[in-house]
Amino acid sequence: MARPRVYAWAAAGLVLAALPFYLERFWLQAGLFAMAAAIGALGINLLTGATGQLSMGHAFFLAVGAYGYCAFAGDGADGLAGSGLPGWLAALLAVALAGLAGGVFSPIAGRLQGAYLGIATLALIFIGQHVLFNAHDLTGGYNGRAVPPLSLFGVTFDDSELLLAQVPFGSAEKLWYLGLLLLLAGALFARGVLRGRPGRAMNAIRDHRIAAGVMGIPVARYRAAVFVLSSMYAGLAGVLLALVFQRTVPEYFGMMLSLEYLAMIVIGGLGSVAGAVAGGVFVSLLPQFLNRYSESLPLVSAPGTGGIAPGEAARYLYGAAVVAVVLFLPGGLARLAFRRPAPPGRSGPPTRPGQPTHPKEPSAEER
Repeated sequence: MARPRVYAWAAAGLVLAALPFYLERFWLQAGLFAMAAAIGALGINLLTGATGQLSMGHAFFLAVGAYGYCAFAGDGADGLAGSGLPGWLAALLAVALAGLAGGVFSPIAGRLQGAYLGIATLALIFIGQHVLFNAHDLTGGYNGRAVPPLSLFGVTFDDSELLLAQVPFGSAEKLWYLGLLLLLAGALFARGVLRGRPGRAMNAIRDHRIAAGVMGIPVARYRAAVFVLSSMYAGLAGVLLALVFQRTVPEYFGMMLSLEYLAMIVIGGLGSVAGAVAGGVFVSLLPQFLNRYSESLPLVSAPGTGGIAPGEAARYLYGAAVVAVVLFLPGGLARLAFRRPAPPGRSGPPTRPGQPTHPKEPSAEER
């Protein structure tokens, strides 16, 4: 099974690498939104899916990453605060700033759990919205602020055309490969965390906090550390979103965005790296698909034309998907994708190698 799986991943990688040569800009931007959502979903899945800590403030840390990049990379020419740092350094500092913000909140995250932590992190959304709308010199207020382009290894990720195999590459095409690399690195790191000793400790904390403490696991320290790591994932997703949007708007980083990230990990599968990616892709691409084909779909129409707007229809659909997953597919899309059919002629759970099989005891009539 290992070799076909390697071939499948290699083929998928080649297809993703070739897509910028064939897809139009709309679908490339939709794919970049999906990559950013998947990166953010990886972070909240480590916190909620693997450690069992409910967070309603994920959008706050995305805003920290997005606006942090703008502040570090901006040159102040637009009248807003800016440090004029190189783009790659500004991106690293923005991710670190999101982690620092998570570190400031981590003592609370280490001691609260369940609905109490959810309510506490919900306060971050209100604080963040107030700052974003009122700190005009830093955020631009209601109108937001423009995002400086990223420059890396001599390549500027803006709309200046770069010919590659006689195909003009704009900002979406260039960011596509950057997004793929960031998503791959984030997924591999999260996979290593979950499969190693920290992952086992996180699962123990999620399943039984008191037993984990009795076994010697520092519960509060692990919870605080995972909260910081989740915040850094959110900061990285915010930087990528800012580069794709090319403008940051405070309204985007509201409570609805945090709810969407919770929907992503429930639909994809709690505690699963593949599930976080699948859920992020599903929830982020659904409104883009509905917006693109709203004229051909019943009951869905462009905003202000009398029908259901694509954004509202998408929320209805992935809300229904959350209910369906909870009722009929607890493991999410990841469980559906990796479910292996039982061998023919055999029912029940498979026996492990070396495990003795116990034939069925004949009944009295058979004797």
